[in-house]
Amino acid sequence: MPDLLLELFSEEIPARMQAKAADDLRRLVTDKLVAEGLVYEGAKAFATPRRLALTVHGIPARQPDLKTERRGPKVGAPDAAVQGFLKATGLKSLDEAKIQRDPKGDFYIGLIEKPGRDAIDVLAEILPVIIRTFPWPKSMRWGARSAKSGSLSWVRPLHAITATFGPETEEPDIVKFEVDGIETGQTTYGHRFMAPAAISVRRFEDYEAKLKAAKVILDPQARKDIIFADAKELTFAQGFELVEDQVLLDEVSGLVEWPVVMIGSFEAEYLKIPDEVIRATIRNNQKCFVVKDPKTGKLTNKFVLTANIEAADGGKVIVSGNERVIRPRLSDAKFFYETDLKTKLEDRLPKFEQIVFHEKLGTQAERIKRIEVLAAEIAPLVGADVEKAKRAARLAKADLLTEVVGEFPEVQGLMGKYYALAQGEDPSVAAACEEHYKPQGPADRIPIDPVSVTVALADKIDTLMGFWVINERPTGSKDPYALRRAALGVIRIIVENQLRIPLMDVFIPAHIQVRDELKHQKLDRLADELKKLPSEVITARRANRILSKLEKEAFPAELPDEEVEDALDEIFDLRLFIDDRLEAQLRNQGARYDLARAVLELGTEDDLVLIVRRVEALGKFLESDDGKNLLAGTKRASNILAIEEKKDKRSFDGAPDAALYSLDEEKALAQAIGEVKAEASAAVAKEDFAAAMSAMAKLRPPVDAFFDKVRVNDDDARVRENRLKLLNEIRSATRAVADFSKIQD
Repeated sequence: MPDLLLELFSEEIPARMQAKAADDLRRLVTDKLVAEGLVYEGAKAFATPRRLALTVHGIPARQPDLKTERRGPKVGAPDAAVQGFLKATGLKSLDEAKIQRDPKGDFYIGLIEKPGRDAIDVLAEILPVIIRTFPWPKSMRWGARSAKSGSLSWVRPLHAITATFGPETEEPDIVKFEVDGIETGQTTYGHRFMAPAAISVRRFEDYEAKLKAAKVILDPQARKDIIFADAKELTFAQGFELVEDQVLLDEVSGLVEWPVVMIGSFEAEYLKIPDEVIRATIRNNQKCFVVKDPKTGKLTNKFVLTANIEAADGGKVIVSGNERVIRPRLSDAKFFYETDLKTKLEDRLPKFEQIVFHEKLGTQAERIKRIEVLAAEIAPLVGADVEKAKRAARLAKADLLTEVVGEFPEVQGLMGKYYALAQGEDPSVAAACEEHYKPQGPADRIPIDPVSVTVALADKIDTLMGFWVINERPTGSKDPYALRRAALGVIRIIVENQLRIPLMDVFIPAHIQVRDELKHQKLDRLADELKKLPSEVITARRANRILSKLEKEAFPAELPDEEVEDALDEIFDLRLFIDDRLEAQLRNQGARYDLARAVLELGTEDDLVLIVRRVEALGKFLESDDGKNLLAGTKRASNILAIEEKKDKRSFDGAPDAALYSLDEEKALAQAIGEVKAEASAAVAKEDFAAAMSAMAKLRPPVDAFFDKVRVNDDDARVRENRLKLLNEIRSATRAVADFSKIQD
């Protein structure tokens, strides 16, 4: 079957756009082919700085013929309806229509036959539409205007379109169309400098081979492999080691069509700058890789660059040019770093009073005070030194105001650690300046030092509680303040460090801090308004009396009931949000969603570590025969209760009356429930969830026997009620470990 080759040749496409553009081109073309009935065998797209290319193989040479039936008017319908039906179906008369029998009357049915078109004609129709409507994130207009289409919008000026179609054994045809005066052909161009001449291509195999001969590596992955292998070989030959950087590798491979790797150097004096600053400087400004000494693990004064040309001098001028650009960049970074060291972190804090964190949550200075107070609450819960935790919370954000972080935001926190160590802070305080931001994603490490843990939790919980109080919560896919990430960070820090922290003990003081801050802001705003009044209208003494009254109103001895209710709603709503994130985290780790929900639905546990242990123990228990059978029995009891409770419009709570037991199976079940309840509760109290599950397993035989021998809906109403209460006892007993009704069979 025929294959399609499509290339869109242009000026340089930004590296960050190339991968998505290639994927979009493949998706748009193949989706349209399938929609047209042309089911293909395979497709692959490529991108270089100057071209997008697509090959689709195994396309049918022609669309299949389509036959569809169209229902028309009833037999005997008015002539106007009949004529409309004939026109729509292309029938000459009703003699060519079928009649369909129907209880509502007989209807005419017209058979419409639509012959398929040649695939090349379909391609000539769909490809220009895709090109004109291509979803570039940013595009530009240029070129002559066409009466049909106007000027083309493309990421950069488009110069040529190659479009060929045909079977492997024959000369392909050109898919003829034009876009803004650019007509399709089978001509492309090689490397801009080393092989700029036109190249005639036929199909993908010779297209890729001819491009390579013209110094263009079409496949981005092949370019990455060349850069990576050559960079490692060059650095190894000099006794060094490449600092790998996948993101930079992806970007650099999008800047070159013919990668040529070289190594340069800079003055050793710049190695006094922290390694991360050197790396950020060289990476951000010159898109070069840094190199380390494997003996020390520190950076050396070398860098790896990737050129797009094989220079006649072996690249000496290119290397020298990069060195000339990197040198002043490193000089600036060194100046910034040394300047920052002259000012202590705490001396920068007053500037935060002029920087707004959020219009409803106050300034950064106010937020830092809240985090400091909350850190003092959390520190004893995680075994951290309170004063160190408060000191770390106070200094943690200070590096945001430094010159280095202003130039390279990605090193925030890290520079705080370096500056804290330089001014003689305790190592735990310095480490917390860096680690309080962590984890910043699912693959990021968590802090483990108690001081770092304290500040990280205080920072994230203050953020969560603040936005909860002002009702700026995530909705759907929108999460502008990254609150889901903050919640997952809290969960990971607590669970992976096995911290026994009752969340409500932290949420309540966090809420108080935010609430009091908002009230202070209210007073400040009112004071500002009073200051605007002319002196002849209100005296200073009068203003003070009004402010005093407002303060009493804002801070009463006892909170109004409605304010307490609002506070509890906000705190518990955030707690439910944490539960949802924990459930998602457990699912990502392979736990069954229903098991997490079965434990969380109890609502009795405020310790995330214990919740995770319960879920793990429950999962193991349900893998056993005892667990599976007990689940079946418990679900049966729950289902019967749900039906009868709905029928009687009441619940069957309360202890059953032992005097009404008439069967041995009732008595045995009641006795087993009493024993299991006591044993499971004792095991749960000791946090031995495996033992609690083993206790639950003892219910299986009496539950099985009960359902085998006992008729629940007895004719005697009192006996029926008593047996339903006994079923409720089964449900109650199992809730010592989980809500079994939430578990799927």
